Amino acid sequence: MITDAAGTPLAVTLTGGHRNDVTQLLPLVEAIPPIRGLVGRPLRRPRRIYADRGYDHDKYRRLLRQRGITPVIARRGTAHGSGLGTKRWVVERTFAWLHAFKRLRTRSERRADVHQAMLSLACAVICLRKLLASF
Repeated sequence: MITDAAGTPLAVTLTGGHRNDVTQLLPLVEAIPPIRGLVGRPLRRPRRIYADRGYDHDKYRRLLRQRGITPVIARRGTAHGSGLGTKRWVVERTFAWLHAFKRLRTRSERRADVHQAMLSLACAVICLRKLLASF
């Protein structure tokens, strides 16, 4: 899942439970919609990507840099306290919001399309709640 600074989900992909998350990093980055709101042409990609130790692979760091994205990824085997948690809490909070929907907490759906629909619906409800709270 990729979120913006406010925690609003921008792109979500669904994979099997046995798949390594890092294999979906590039398709997830490519799925990000244009970032609007600034004067001029909308941005097509984020400036930086913050990720945990599960994404610590030099191959993916290199591929992100080729796309003009600065990877901020904690290194495996290093002590905690890198300061990455000050940015990662947004993603963890979004996961907590998604886990408020019981059907997403534990995947009970056999069909991926039904689970993806529930995930999309939950993201829409989260965005609606954030929008209504801003008024």
